[in-house]
Amino acid sequence: MAVLATFCAPAQAAIVGTCTIVVGSSGTMKANPSINIFGSKQAGGSSATATVTASSLLCTILNLLDCYSVSAPAPIAFTSAPSGGDTNVTFDTVFRLDGSGLDIPGSSPQRVTNGTHSIQVDLTAMKSPGAFPAGNYQGTVTVRCE
Repeated sequence: MAVLATFCAPAQAAIVGTCTIVVGSSGTMKANPSINIFGSKQAGGSSATATVTASSLLCTILNLLDCYSVSAPAPIAFTSAPSGGDTNVTFDTVFRLDGSGLDIPGSSPQRVTNGTHSIQVDLTAMKSPGAFPAGNYQGTVTVRCE
């Protein structure tokens, strides 16, 4: 019975890595001429920025285990909007890593190596049918490192 108890005891997990996200600047969404699209890629808009620092001993040694991936999935609604502002709206995000011009879909995790990486995030909100009502809008994209 002593041997069985030894094998059934819970194993203690070791902390083998960290991933830290530091928010840089907020982005700015602008409307298209028809006012049915708000986006940081519209004329006058700007991307949000953050810095991701990944550190994992096992990723360094094996390059197989415990590596981190970064993603920035689209929100399901505005953080704040005027009445009717969230009706019939779809959201989309893209991000770029380390100054790359390549847009990566926000919900597509991208593996990152150990070290510090810059990330630029763009959010687009599309209203169909109709135009966005006048007012103030705010959207929040959560950058994930998992």
